[in-house]
Amino acid sequence: MTVETAETRLAPLFEPVTLGALDLRNSIVMSAMTRSRAGPGDVPLPIHADYYSQRAGAGLVVTEGVQPSPDGKGYCRTPGIYSEAQIAGWRDVADAVHAKGGLIVMQLMHCGRVASRLNKDDNSDVVAPSAIRGDAQIFTDQDGLVDLEMPRALSTDEVVGVVGEYRQAALNARAAGMDGVELHASSGYLPMQFLSSNTNQRTDRYGGSVENRVRFVIEVLEAMGEAIGFDRVGLRVCPGFEYNDIHDENPAETYGVLFEKASSLGLAYLHLVRRSFPKIDNFAHVKKHWRGNLILNNDLTGETAAAALAAGEAEAVSFGRDFIANPDLVERLRQGIPLAERDLATTYTPGPVGFCDYPAAT
Repeated sequence: MTVETAETRLAPLFEPVTLGALDLRNSIVMSAMTRSRAGPGDVPLPIHADYYSQRAGAGLVVTEGVQPSPDGKGYCRTPGIYSEAQIAGWRDVADAVHAKGGLIVMQLMHCGRVASRLNKDDNSDVVAPSAIRGDAQIFTDQDGLVDLEMPRALSTDEVVGVVGEYRQAALNARAAGMDGVELHASSGYLPMQFLSSNTNQRTDRYGGSVENRVRFVIEVLEAMGEAIGFDRVGLRVCPGFEYNDIHDENPAETYGVLFEKASSLGLAYLHLVRRSFPKIDNFAHVKKHWRGNLILNNDLTGETAAAALAAGEAEAVSFGRDFIANPDLVERLRQGIPLAERDLATTYTPGPVGFCDYPAAT
């Protein structure tokens, strides 16, 4: 009689998969998570190399959100990819992951109006598609939670400039040894601000009609793809998500147009935070409109993730929070070892505690 093991029960998780130019040794992706550990100048530290290399057993590691420019910074202690020191810091991270046989892509996160100048150590601005303050708060080291600031609306020429910043960030990521980039277009950040009707009240070619509101995201994807190869560019979305005061009148229409246009680019993957909202079942919408590789995310267990792969719902699956306290998550799933619990109090604090000091099970 054959005895079923965790590895055989969850077998789809451990199958290799190819996403564009990325050949993953298993179908498990570590999704991006803000960890707020960058040093002065928003530079990654040696602890970042430790943290990411410890988790290199994933088929693909996606970094925390990285600002492509000073204006893109929203949260405290998040890293950038626009200075030579930042590129050098990320090169150490990429080298450490590659030394363990892993792959790593950089998530590019421009927060737009989700920002406070208290989190910036320079004269960078708070910008958005339109001068509309978000009804939300953000954490700062100085004053704790504060209201989001009133952003300055980008001019048409400045929007073109931001597209160029993303292009250069993708080139910088590759110069740092990253295997690709992922555009963060969820959670109410700048790309989602352009997509959504309540945050985009523009009257130029980047606002108004749905075709105009998706233009910024498509232009960013095109710029990055032309710079480093479309098969090294991913896109993360969560249609219908209203975090950070995002309210789109018709997300089904908006994302239907976005997915149809993005599908023609030949991207490495679409990374979906799977949720059902009153206005949209975003997984059903993706399956209807997206043509390409799909990474499925959100509250998955080993069993539900393996079932989704077995059913052909996605090419890969991603885990976020479980990777915090389980640097060896892939092996724990393979061997059926119970998962450790993360310490919420140290999730966003500076230094190695709660970051790279979680032990492997064996």
